[in-house]
Parts: sequence; structure tokens; C-alpha cells
Amino acid sequence: MRVAVVGAGAVGLTAARDLAASGAAVTVHDRGEPGSGASGRAAGVLYDAYAEDVDARLGARAMERFRALSGTRGFEFNECPYVMLARAGDAELAEAIGASAERMRSHGRPVETVAPADLGDRFPALRSDDVAAAAVATNAGWTDPGSYVEAMLGLAREAGAEIRANEPVAVDPGGPGVVACTPSASPTDEYDAVLVAAGAHTKEVLADAGIPVPLKSYRVQALTSRAAYDGPMCYDASAGVYFRPHPTGLLGGDGTVPEEADPDDWDRGADDWFRADLGDALGRRASHEPVVERAWAGLCTATPDGDPLLGEIREGVYVAAGWQGHGFMRAPATGEAIADWILGESAGIDPFDPARFTGEEEFEIREGMAVETGGDRP
Repeated sequence: MRVAVVGAGAVGLTAARDLAASGAAVTVHDRGEPGSGASGRAAGVLYDAYAEDVDARLGARAMERFRALSGTRGFEFNECPYVMLARAGDAELAEAIGASAERMRSHGRPVETVAPADLGDRFPALRSDDVAAAAVATNAGWTDPGSYVEAMLGLAREAGAEIRANEPVAVDPGGPGVVACTPSASPTDEYDAVLVAAGAHTKEVLADAGIPVPLKSYRVQALTSRAAYDGPMCYDASAGVYFRPHPTGLLGGDGTVPEEADPDDWDRGADDWFRADLGDALGRRASHEPVVERAWAGLCTATPDGDPLLGEIREGVYVAAGWQGHGFMRAPATGEAIADWILGESAGIDPFDPARFTGEEEFEIREGMAVETGGDRP
């Protein structure tokens, strides 16, 4: 079986490695260098704390594969609990965190609710006197996303995959196949299957092939601080920010801009308002005054219902995109899942089937990490 993968990010390379390891002849095409898109700008926060059953299963599988890979080709998984909290006065958020934790436990996820007084004793680095509700996920950790990409790149090559960097291609759904977009690249190649996992460029790649998909790209922001931090990973739902330990001190972020961004023309730097807001939140929650080492923006992709597009969208053409900021976190599992579907070893994941949309849907961008209230999906 011959398979083309368009996109050499975490999901695309995971799928390529798994396909090649199963005997497929795999060629990976990327318009830039491997990991130069969203994967290279990800935060590296990892957990399986999801309230929906399919998300929880994928999260658990991803954590299993991250741990199994740790120590291989420079990749390291760092164990670290993940705290979710809401401040006093945010009654809806506090209730939602408790309800979400209960649903996570119902799916077998190790998540516990913690009284505010106990939170401070357990995690002295976090301020807790203003906390109304908190939950702690223990199957969690963090990593350097770039090291995962490098490890998967090496493993994919070792399994026999060919990597063609700096080679943009167009998809030919009739073959299926890919058509070189540069004179120096190879001419049209036909394959048994083509997987498009091109991040923010997925919509454009498929649209050029006459395949509409409901995806919107949007900016998110992060920074690293050289000031010391010795505490857990934390998502302060009231402030709308997250942070985690980092080799140089701390990594924090969110900074979601819920407006559609052009994947070919967008601001890769962090906004001043984001730096200021995150600094205030870190000072309040962790007594941390950032000494900014690096600040940046990345692109996430949104779908109408907040679930990804993962599956066959035309005969022989597959898509893996629309992660709402959770793409890297679940890449080991989603890459494996789409590889299994292409190989005919599974029937896919129904809630993520791209056929649920026409591709013409209008929708508003929704922040991926936000805790939903009012009974909606968290």
C-alpha cells in the first residue's frame, strides 16, 4: 500500500511512522521543515482529563504512548499533576469544574476534587485562599513538543518513510495522489491513500482539491519565563490562562484571539496585552513575576462543534485537523487512529467523522481550553 502524508507535524509524523511500521510505503510532504507549524509552537501540556468518553480514551492512549516513547531519541516525558481551578465568585465555573471532574472519573480518569484549603497544603506554589473549586488530574505531564517531532521523524525514517521537506504539494482526489507545486519537486504521484494533516493549511489544501471543510485558524499565545517555578501544571479557568514548569523556569499561555487568521499572513509575535494579562494572572496565582525569555503566537484550528475532523473525506483522501488547541496533546493516539483506518484495521471514530459536515458551515471560534458551563461539553 502506498500512502502520502501531507504535513510533517506531530499527528502526520505519528501516522507516517505507524503506517510505515505496518508495511505501507509512506511519503511525507511538508511545505516547510518538519514541526515548523503548530507542533513547533505547542505548549507541551499533556493529560487525559477529558469529560467525554471518546476524548478520555484518546487522551489515555496518548499518555500511554508518550510514556512508552520517553527516553527514545531525545524525547522525555516529565510527570507533573495538572490542576484546574475557579476563583471565588465564579459560581458557574466552580460548579462546572466539579461536574467535569465527576464525568472524567466516570470514564476511568484519575481526577480528584480538592478542597481549597487542601490545595494550598498540597501545592504551596499556588495561591488557594481565593479558590472556590479545584480538581487535580494525576495522569499528566509535560514535554518539549519539538523533541517529540524529532523523535517521530527519526522513527518514521527508520520504519522506511520518505520525508520530503520544503515541498508543497496539491492533492488530486481523483487518483488519489499529490501534485508537486514546485518545479524542482517530483511530478504527480499516485497513491492508494492521501492523508492531509497540514494544520492551519489543511483547509486550503483540501479546498484546492475541491473538498470544502469547516475549519478556521486562530491565534493563541504563550511565553517562557526565566523566573523559577516549582509547582504543578495549572489551568486557572477564571483567568483563562495555563502554566507549567519549564527547563528555564515557567511556560504560560492561552492568549486566544477568537478571530479567523490567514495561515499565510499572521502575527507570530505575542501581543502586549497578552504579556500584561498573563503576568497579572501569574502574580496572583503563583506569586510569579515573569522574566520573559521568549514570547510567541501559534495557530490553532477550530471546527463548528469543537471536535476534530479525523477520517476519510473522499474515497482514498483522509483528513486529520481541527484540534482546538489539543492536537499535540493527543497526537500519539490520533495519529495511530487515522493510520489504523487507512490500513483497514478500524472503522474510525464516529464523533470525529468529517462527513458530519458539508464544509459550508458558518460558526464562531471557541476557545479550546475553556471550561464550558450550563451543561455543555467541557
